[in-house]
Amino acid sequence: MDEPVSISDVIAGLPGPYQPRDLVTANDAVVRIARFDGEFPWHQHEEDELFLCWDGTFRVEMDGRPPIALHPGELFVVPRGLRHRPVAASPAHALMFERPETKQYGN
Repeated sequence: MDEPVSISDVIAGLPGPYQPRDLVTANDAVVRIARFDGEFPWHQHEEDELFLCWDGTFRVEMDGRPPIALHPGELFVVPRGLRHRPVAASPAHALMFERPETKQYGN
């Protein structure tokens, strides 16, 4: 990578909700961004998943735990193996830090 990535430009080009785009890869992680709007299906991963709220607000619902509301600049890690889903009442954008092989709809 020779140039900075404009997150605003990538957000402007997102085709729709829950269609993430990879921004950069560093070490063994990829940084992805997606628009959250509505309810994403319940799923789980074999690895932790980090959500960083970029703009708007959304919540992360988890099996057997109270939901976590995220606002711009806040982050939260969903532990591996925990069923979860992001839910946004209005459009929000989030960065996700994951392994490149992480499947969007879980394992």
